[in-house]
Amino acid sequence: MTGGAIVLVVEDEPGLRAGLVEAVGTLGHRALAAAGLAEARAALAKEPIDCVLLDIRLRDGDGLDLLRELRAGPKSDVPVIVATAYGDSERTIGAMRAGAFDYLTKPFDFPALLATVERALRQRALVKSLPVPAPEPARGGLVGSSAAMLAIWKLIGRAAASEAPVLITGETGAGKELVARAIHDWSARARDPFVAVNLAALPPTLLESELFGHERGAFTGASARRAGRLEAAGAGTLFLDEIGDLDGALQNRLLRVLSEGGYERVGGDERLQSRARIVSATNKRVRPGVAAALREDLYYRLAVIEIEVPPLRARRSDIPLLVAHALAGTPARAVSEEAMALLGTYRWPGNVRELMHVIQRAAALAGGEVIDVPNLPEPVRDERERHLATEEEAGVTLREAVAAVEKRMIARALERAGGNRSEAARQLGIGRPQLYAKMEEYGLGGDKGDGGAG
Repeated sequence: MTGGAIVLVVEDEPGLRAGLVEAVGTLGHRALAAAGLAEARAALAKEPIDCVLLDIRLRDGDGLDLLRELRAGPKSDVPVIVATAYGDSERTIGAMRAGAFDYLTKPFDFPALLATVERALRQRALVKSLPVPAPEPARGGLVGSSAAMLAIWKLIGRAAASEAPVLITGETGAGKELVARAIHDWSARARDPFVAVNLAALPPTLLESELFGHERGAFTGASARRAGRLEAAGAGTLFLDEIGDLDGALQNRLLRVLSEGGYERVGGDERLQSRARIVSATNKRVRPGVAAALREDLYYRLAVIEIEVPPLRARRSDIPLLVAHALAGTPARAVSEEAMALLGTYRWPGNVRELMHVIQRAAALAGGEVIDVPNLPEPVRDERERHLATEEEAGVTLREAVAAVEKRMIARALERAGGNRSEAARQLGIGRPQLYAKMEEYGLGGDKGDGGAG
C-alpha cells in the first residue's frame, strides 16, 4: 500500500511547484513543497519522507548534490525522481549513476509522472516489508536445498572421497563446472590446482597443444617449449568442459592418458606422467549408442562416476535461495512477491546461469533496493502472460493464478524447512509476518510458532 505517503516536491518555479503538489495530492498522498536545497534539507530532517521529486537546477545549488547526500546517508532507501528541463546525456547519466529512481524532463506528462511516483512509493513500501537475509556462503558456489540438490550433494561427497574420473552431464547453464569445482574443493587435491579447459572454444589444431603442451619448433610459431594444461594441473584436477566436442584423434590421446597415465608434448618424445584427476562435463549424448559423441571405451574411462545435474525447472524450490545468492553484492536487497512468483513459473531454458543473469541485470537497472515485475526482462514477463492466458482459458482469474503459485511455493518451503516458519521465510525471501499472513490466507498451518526450532 502506498496511500498516505509523504512526497517532497523540490522545485524553485512557484507555479510548477504548486501544480506538482496538487497533482501528488490527487493520489491521496501528502505533498510537502521546498523552493530549494535548504528547505528540502530541513524537510528531510523533520519529516519521514517516502519519495522526493527533485529539480536539478535550483537557485541555491545543484539538486544532484542533495541526491548524493541522500544516497550516502541514513535515508539512502528514499527514492528520488529527478525532474528537470534539461534532458542532455551528461545530466541524465549523472543522475542515474548517482542513484536516481527515474529521470523525467519538462514539460511534464503528468499521468506518466504520477505513475512514476506510484512506482517509486511501491518500491519504498517493498523495501520496508521484504528484507532478504544474507545468503549462506556456498562452498564451490553451489546453492540449493531441494531433494534434487541433496542427491547432488551426496554424489559430490562420494566423488570427492574417490580418485576415479568423473563425468558430469546436464543442460547448458545447469552448473556443471560448479559441481566439478565442489568435487575438487572437497577432495584431498584441494590444495593443488583446478585447471579448466573449454574444449569447444578451441580448434583441434590448437587444442592438442593446449592440453598436452609442445616442444620448441613443433609447428610454425612454436618458438619455445610450452607446458600444457595437463602438466599445469599437476596433482590437482583437470576439468574438461564440453568433452562431447573432442575430435576422434584427441579422444585417442586422452584415452591413452586415462589408461596408461603417460603422454608426450606435441613434437616431443619425452614421456611425461600425468598426476591429475580428470573430471569432464558435457551437455551432449555421450553414453554408448546411436549418435554418441564419445567412443565407447573413452566413455567408460571418463564415467567411472557419473553425475547428472538437474535443470532448474526440476528444482524450482531452490529459486528463492538462488535469487538471494544472486543479489549478494548488487544494489538490490529483495525481490517482490509478484516477481518471485513469476520467477518460479518461468521455464528457465538457460537454467541457473540465466537466472543469475536475470537477477543481476534487474538489480543493476531497478533503480532501487527491490526488484519488481517491470524490472524483469521481456521473456520472463511474456512467460507470465502465456501462463495466465492458459489459466484464463480454464476460468481462473489473475488473482487466483498468482495465489496458486504463492501457495505452492510456501507449502514447499515449509516442507523443506520441516515446519520451521523462520527458515521457510528465509528461503522465500520474505519477512515472518508476511509468511504468517499468507499461511493464514491459504490455510497452510495453525499457530505462528517456529515449528519447534531452538
